[in-house]
Amino acid sequence: QVQLVESGGGLVQAGESLRLSCAASGSTFVLYAIGWYRQAPGKSRELVAVISSGGTTTYADSVKGRFTISRDNAKSSGYLQMNSLKPEDTAVYYCKANYNNYNYWGQGTQVTVSS
Repeated sequence: QVQLVESGGGLVQAGESLRLSCAASGSTFVLYAIGWYRQAPGKSRELVAVISSGGTTTYADSVKGRFTISRDNAKSSGYLQMNSLKPEDTAVYYCKANYNNYNYWGQGTQVTVSS
């Protein structure tokens, strides 16, 4: 069982930056792929970025070049650095830990970008 807690969301203006954190419980964090997802009002949840247990990263086209996903296994934490934020990035951002068929989600953190 893994529990995830996101933090770092907030209200910013377009062009500014935020860094989201995902703190995980448990000693097996290193085995999990960590993903960041987001869900805007009235829309489906979508993948933003994922980092594998080995450090391989994948990004949605909409955030490539602006967002950076990373992890610190020693701190059992994942991060999402978000630069050059746009109003269309406004959403609730969720962290997910995945290992084989096991998926764990955090409670989400709100990111609001004003124009």
